[in-house]
Amino acid sequence: MAEVGRAAVRDPGALLPGGFWAAVAVWLERPQVANKRLCGVRLEARRSVALPRAAAGPRPRSPGEGLGPGQTTGPAQGTAIRGPGESQPRHGQRENRREVAAAARLAGDSGPAGEAGVGESDFPASNLDSLWDAFSQSLDGGHPELLAFLSWPGAGSQPEAPSSLAVVLRTLIPKTGPRCPLAVPRRELVVQDVLNGTVTFLPLEEDDGGNVKVETSNVYQIRLSQSQEEWFISILIFCPERWHSDGIVYPQPAWLGEELLARLARWSVESKKSAFKSTLSLISITKYSKTYQMLKEKYKDMVKVWPEVTDPKKFVYEDVAIAAYLLHPGRGIDVRRRKIWDMYGPQTFLEEGAITPSDKTLFPDVDWLIGNHSDELTPWVPVIAARSSYGCRFFVLPCCFFDFTGKYSRRQSRKTQYREYLDFITEVGLTCGFHVEEDCLRIPSTKRVCLIGKSRTYPPAGEVAMDEQRTQYINSRRGRPMSPPGEASVPPPPRTTVGHAGHPGGHQALDTGSATGGAEIRADQLWLSGFQPREKAEHVRNCATLPRDFIDQVVLQVAHLLLDGEQLNTGSASSGSSKAWNRGGSLSLAEVARELAGETLQRLKRECGGLQTLLRNNHQVFEVVNGRVHIRDWREEKLQRQPHSEAKRRLCSEAFKTRVCWFYSHHPDGCVLPSDSCPFAHGPAELRLPRTPKRKKPVL
Repeated sequence: MAEVGRAAVRDPGALLPGGFWAAVAVWLERPQVANKRLCGVRLEARRSVALPRAAAGPRPRSPGEGLGPGQTTGPAQGTAIRGPGESQPRHGQRENRREVAAAARLAGDSGPAGEAGVGESDFPASNLDSLWDAFSQSLDGGHPELLAFLSWPGAGSQPEAPSSLAVVLRTLIPKTGPRCPLAVPRRELVVQDVLNGTVTFLPLEEDDGGNVKVETSNVYQIRLSQSQEEWFISILIFCPERWHSDGIVYPQPAWLGEELLARLARWSVESKKSAFKSTLSLISITKYSKTYQMLKEKYKDMVKVWPEVTDPKKFVYEDVAIAAYLLHPGRGIDVRRRKIWDMYGPQTFLEEGAITPSDKTLFPDVDWLIGNHSDELTPWVPVIAARSSYGCRFFVLPCCFFDFTGKYSRRQSRKTQYREYLDFITEVGLTCGFHVEEDCLRIPSTKRVCLIGKSRTYPPAGEVAMDEQRTQYINSRRGRPMSPPGEASVPPPPRTTVGHAGHPGGHQALDTGSATGGAEIRADQLWLSGFQPREKAEHVRNCATLPRDFIDQVVLQVAHLLLDGEQLNTGSASSGSSKAWNRGGSLSLAEVARELAGETLQRLKRECGGLQTLLRNNHQVFEVVNGRVHIRDWREEKLQRQPHSEAKRRLCSEAFKTRVCWFYSHHPDGCVLPSDSCPFAHGPAELRLPRTPKRKKPVL
């Protein structure tokens, strides 16, 4: 046995020992957050078991080992396995509520035993009992060292009683890809001893005959101990000389003792508990990983020829991850045609059109209705799915927060806005008669929680009564404010995607031509008045489309305020003046706003970001830091400038002297930099024509 790492844990919030079990739960259920070479895990079964009585004997403690967590029993779930003549394990007298709650959470967060991964495993969860029974007997008969390793006594342990344990069968699923195409899942037993503060990981091996047994080579343990009011977390390897590292499932011992230990120590004292489910908790991680790698390899070249203005890596790989989660044949509907559509073949069904929830926008022949960043249609997706057919299911990935008409208004300050909105969409799904499930996607986004309705809470005969309930609920939301007080109701630009599976031609009930403008939808066909679909034309509201003379007027007025009222030049000025260059003062955004005319402010408020966006767009003149506005001093810019990459240097070179220097033209003291050092043109004679970069043509 060897200790590969030991960390003292400062616990000012008195979160231990419960925080330790919360950290263990993360490593048990989501090891990929620490080991990036793992795709995830599948928790296949869980039982409450017991070690043989021989394990309970006292042993000398090494220096530094002290009292473990308070005495309590492990989570009781499933069937206990005991040796002949063993009695029921006794409950401790000094029960710690935080331990019990943490242990229960560890045992219960992943659903019923054996539920995850059904149909994927060739090792039946029911065999866990016989596997543990055989392993327990081997411990009692011929492995006293491993028995002692498993039964390290903590505080309050009772030598005459057998240890009560929780054992979990889990499958570790490595990432697959071009560099490691042959990586295979590995199973292991995880033995949790709440009484003694240990969690032991036992790898499983299967021989040619299909017999599964515990392999003692890569056994390691995470241990919590206490000495003189100080807590410690340790990681120990049972047999270090036999440890075999594959760099994926079993990392190097140094990684366990450094990286993993540091994360466990940090997680143990973090009081923040995730309000969301584990990632990919509703699907087969093995199938997802294979599908994701296949799609990523197929579409990786699209990043090089991305025709949109958005970040290609984020959008391509995010859409690949979403597709890997719910891949099936279907068609997509978006209010605006995208340039990327030209890169798909004829087998991809894509349509341009808006959807107004009504009797004319039903999908009776589809299996799934999918809302991917569907914005104002998000709360309507469960409703449309429920009314399309009894067999129609829904998937929605909420992003922007919308009610049935207009923006969603918060009602609970105790939750984050995101969590509250997810609960609202869940409420809509339940009201529509769906069993709603929640999952987290593995995508590069902070809004990655999806909601899924696969089955109904009522029989087909109850459709009429259920639809009356839906109508009442939707009408009850009519009184919600469409936007916060004092703000105009301007819907942000959404992106609507509605997909369906298996029936490329089965959408007779949807007429996107009539739904786009809403002109042909009668009032009695609408489900709720006031719904406003996204306009086809995208309105840019980042101050870039404001008239140039209006922008110049605001820039001159703000610069005049910062320069203490000193008169600005309206023509050219020479640089290099002998007097000190006036860099002006600083004003808060609120102070600047108070000096602007009301009409000017109202015009700016209609743009995203308002005044701050306009000032930041004029990067040459201003800098905005912590809500305060300053005149930019380009001498400091040159001193603070970091070395650029080759691509960045090329872009800077191409932009050199392509715009007139504002300070040369308007500042009372001219430009603070000499002409040969200023990246902007000092007069028309220095102006260069901007070079238009050549775009690569898409390879179809």
